[in-house]
Amino acid sequence: MSDCLFCRFVAREIEPAVVAETDLSLAFKDINPQAPTHVLVVPKRHVPNAGALAAYPEELADVIDLARTVAEQEGLDSGYRLVFNTGADAGQTVFHVHCHLLGGRQLSWPPG
Repeated sequence: MSDCLFCRFVAREIEPAVVAETDLSLAFKDINPQAPTHVLVVPKRHVPNAGALAAYPEELADVIDLARTVAEQEGLDSGYRLVFNTGADAGQTVFHVHCHLLGGRQLSWPPG
């Protein structure tokens, strides 16, 4: 989708700060980090939200696996959080599903 920011990242029309990539997913640094490690992991296929991603189990598994790989690369041995915001009320601002990988500090609960 030409109007989707993350599709433009995947197409490299805009170059994000890529930290890892597979054939199906792309991981890049968040421009507004909320933790010392804050990476977004997106499927390369345009899917609007996490609920819709369930229809693509291979891509869903790849997003989670790439997040795990990045967490290992970042040394997040003591823990990390994966967050999918789905819909405007949950804080989703780019409607291309993305997983937030957060770590590098003690994360409080409940969030938000």
